Amino acid sequence: MGIVLDQSFKNTISTYIGFGIGAINTLFLYTNFLKDDYYGLVAFLLSAANIMMPFMAFGVHNAIIKFYSSFKTKTSINSFLTLMLFLPLLFIIPIGFIGYVSYEGIASFLAKENAIADDYVWHIFVLAVAMAYFEIFYSWSKVQMRTVFGNVMKEIFHRACIMLLLFSVYLKWLTVDEFILALVGVYILRTMIMKLYAYSVRFPSFRIQKVENLSSILKYAGLMIIAGSVAMLILDIDKFMIGVMLEQIEQVAYYSVAIFIATVIAVPQRAMHQIMMPLTAKYLNDNNIQALEDLYKRSSISLLAISGLIFLLIILNINQLYEILPDEFTGGLFVVLIVSLAKLFDNSLGNNNAILFNSEYYKMVLLFGVLLAIVAIVLNFIFIPVYGIEGSAIATFLAVAIYNTVKIVFVKYKLNMQPFSWSSLKVLVLLTFLIMLMYFWDFPFHPIANIVLKSVLVGIIYLVLIYKLDISEDISQQIKKYLKL
Repeated sequence: MGIVLDQSFKNTISTYIGFGIGAINTLFLYTNFLKDDYYGLVAFLLSAANIMMPFMAFGVHNAIIKFYSSFKTKTSINSFLTLMLFLPLLFIIPIGFIGYVSYEGIASFLAKENAIADDYVWHIFVLAVAMAYFEIFYSWSKVQMRTVFGNVMKEIFHRACIMLLLFSVYLKWLTVDEFILALVGVYILRTMIMKLYAYSVRFPSFRIQKVENLSSILKYAGLMIIAGSVAMLILDIDKFMIGVMLEQIEQVAYYSVAIFIATVIAVPQRAMHQIMMPLTAKYLNDNNIQALEDLYKRSSISLLAISGLIFLLIILNINQLYEILPDEFTGGLFVVLIVSLAKLFDNSLGNNNAILFNSEYYKMVLLFGVLLAIVAIVLNFIFIPVYGIEGSAIATFLAVAIYNTVKIVFVKYKLNMQPFSWSSLKVLVLLTFLIMLMYFWDFPFHPIANIVLKSVLVGIIYLVLIYKLDISEDISQQIKKYLKL
């Protein structure tokens, strides 16, 4: 796992820097520089664009990763990449036309409960297109095993730009309307920079000729639209439905802050996923099942151990963190707790997603995903009117738990491999023990000082125990490497 650990480590660093900037934006700048309804509007627009993105990409970003290594000649590779660049336009152009013709109806639906969203429908479309082509150009560089720059652009660039824009609003250099327009511009600029980098890694040689295995590629890309939509639905349908179903769009802002805190747990998975996707596809294309199983188990325990530490720090510091946020945001405490559990379960699956989406069984997985998306929507419809944002968190947790369980069972049944070991149980016992030991104990200082000191203490204790219990060979090697043991 040399290349995986090397690039995953660099990606983890850049992802945490991005999340650090995002934390400042989400927890402090948005909450103080924008009114709650406009913060809710921004979260709503980005969530809606994320839901649309897989359709705009036409599954191309997944198809590049799955099929690239199957082409062996320069001519066939160039023909394949040319097709991948232009295929999304088959969807983007008709959707743009439908949006133009049906604008009033779409706008009235999205603004049914919140009239503030009426003037921003086209922003969703442009954001979705920009996000789609960013992922396509990122996949272009991923298959060359170059993921670090793309991860910086994905995690840091837009958040740093948004921070500058938020300060511009505070200094009254921008109005809120201009801020939202500039935010769309940031996503477009990010895509253009990613395009230039992808072309510097491998410059396109456009060739319009028949692509080998075309029907399989198109079928896979089409089905990946469903897969991507399911993934985005599970991630963003809650915020979208809160914005549509609740009269107070500021509830999206309160929910978004809680979700952001919990999502920090997913950082190691996001970082490792960038390199595991093409590597997993290569093992599958080469039918190297032994290497695939080894990657499955090692990625699972490494991600569980690393994300376990983040989960621990969030749970042990959450009360202190909410003391420094505006009072109206404290209603999201339950959301943080339950979504954090879902994210921890997610990470424990290792490269399970990469195996499923790049294997011959991806069609069945898509079926599971569609059924799950329906369940998630139904659960949100049931719980949101009764429990508000806490109901949406419950729906999200149940949907993720069901989906992940199905994926584990399916991989075990079809490929006879599963990600867990006795080390996985050790991590869960260790987390439970430390939470019970330290949840009700704090330093008698200011909340920020308390969070820093408690995090350092807990982090040292956790890492020492992980090393002493020899839970993950890869983590132990990294500890020895950086501490010169």
